[in-house]
Amino acid sequence: MNDGWDRSAEAWIASVGERGDWAREHILDPAMLARIEPQHFRRGLDVGCGEGRFCRMLKARGVSVVGIDQCHTLLDAAMRRDPSGEYHLARAEQLPFGDGSFDLVVSYMSLCDIPDFRAAISEIARVLAPGGTLLLANLTSMSTADAGIGWVKDDNGQLMYWPIDRYLDEFSMQSEWAGISIINWHRPLSAYMDALLGAELRLIFFDEPQPVSGDPERQERYRRMPWFVLMEWRAHGRS
Repeated sequence: MNDGWDRSAEAWIASVGERGDWAREHILDPAMLARIEPQHFRRGLDVGCGEGRFCRMLKARGVSVVGIDQCHTLLDAAMRRDPSGEYHLARAEQLPFGDGSFDLVVSYMSLCDIPDFRAAISEIARVLAPGGTLLLANLTSMSTADAGIGWVKDDNGQLMYWPIDRYLDEFSMQSEWAGISIINWHRPLSAYMDALLGAELRLIFFDEPQPVSGDPERQERYRRMPWFVLMEWRAHGRS
């Protein structure tokens, strides 16, 4: 499937940089690391690692991490920036690892890119060790059910409201910004929850993280609706 990542990879690398885009730097990175740092994970897998930025962050915190992605250009960038790292060309729907290989799996804004997310969740559950943790950040289903038009503005260009349409459907959509043009997927939250519960994972933590730093005006814009969801799920084997 041509999802746009190969032709958008260089623009993505330039856009995200080492600090991440604004939302990663000021919302998601702090929220993700707050869940990771107290738990002392040993062996981690980053599903959809891209150019490897979060893999490097995990390594800096003592996690022996493997990154997988299906885009050659992004993996090449990851290996250039982290020559001692372990990166594999692979799809989330068919992970090339044995059962129970990892005590941590990270899906950092990748499920919304994966066509068969149910197969990906099943594979993630398979490679988790008993008691292992899936840390999942994703776009909220409200943000992706925007009727294809985004913010509705008044005659002066001020934001009025965010429309929602076709919320209960599952469909692909073209997303474009900063020279990047890729396919994302909308699904209702219930579809993700059913797949995760069906994989016999147990929900430990749920949040819709807010900005913790950055320009106050931009923070306020991100607080007008929930853009991201952060969940921590645990495999059976530990209370």
